[in-house]
Amino acid sequence: MIRSMTAFASGEREIQDWLFTWEVRSVNHRYLDLSLRLPDAFRFLEPAARSRIGSLINRGRLDCVLSCKKSIEGGADIHVNRELVAKLLAAAREVYDLSDRPLAGFSALDVLKWPGALHEPEADREQLAAEIVDLLAEVLKQAIAVRENEGRQLAVLLKERCLKLKEHVSAVRARMPEVLRAIRERIVARLAEISANPDVERLEQEMVYLAQKLDVDEELDRLDAHVDEMLRALSQKEPVGRRLDFLLQEMNREANTLGSKSADAETTKASVEMKVLIEQMREQAQNIE
Repeated sequence: MIRSMTAFASGEREIQDWLFTWEVRSVNHRYLDLSLRLPDAFRFLEPAARSRIGSLINRGRLDCVLSCKKSIEGGADIHVNRELVAKLLAAAREVYDLSDRPLAGFSALDVLKWPGALHEPEADREQLAAEIVDLLAEVLKQAIAVRENEGRQLAVLLKERCLKLKEHVSAVRARMPEVLRAIRERIVARLAEISANPDVERLEQEMVYLAQKLDVDEELDRLDAHVDEMLRALSQKEPVGRRLDFLLQEMNREANTLGSKSADAETTKASVEMKVLIEQMREQAQNIE
């Protein structure tokens, strides 16, 4: 299944009185480049999260962001640290007694803001980790579905251009005998104009040399083979983006060689059209996983 590398997905779930939200953004990249942002209190999730991402995604730049907040129902389940608050109040009274001038008062909320004045029941870290990573897997599968949908569209476009490329290859192959025949006729006509009597055997040798110099059968055969391999790769289930990159580089090399050997306007035009198609495919293939 061909996958694009562009996607966005998000999902949320309430776990142990917390509301967790994952957001995943994906764009194209040569390798798997992962940016994982977690709240400080949940950094212990990083190894498990990276492992799950690596098992599902092979390539692309991924930004995975986890955010969390206390759910409305769970927000009230807090407890006062009585021992600490008692010490804070005692310290406050002592400060008042030592002061030689009136001090501004403080409220109960001021006391509660002191670090440790409130505490919440300890969460089960193992269960948290399992469920948060499970939520991440769900969001990643949504992103993969988006990547696969766009990948199907890219595959259609690539196949269309592959078929057009094969048409140009067939047209050039069919035209080459006519090109060589036209070149021979021009040479013979030019010799007649200058009233020359060439050595027939030498003329034939030169024509054979010229035919070898202009021969593009190998380039056309390789182009055909590369296109066939690309069509085969587009039907594979595993990631093929790098293979497509390599094949398109080879196609471009053959098309350039074909253009350099061209001795005919139609062949030159076909070479240009091939390079345009190949460049279009390269742009599209850069976004394939």
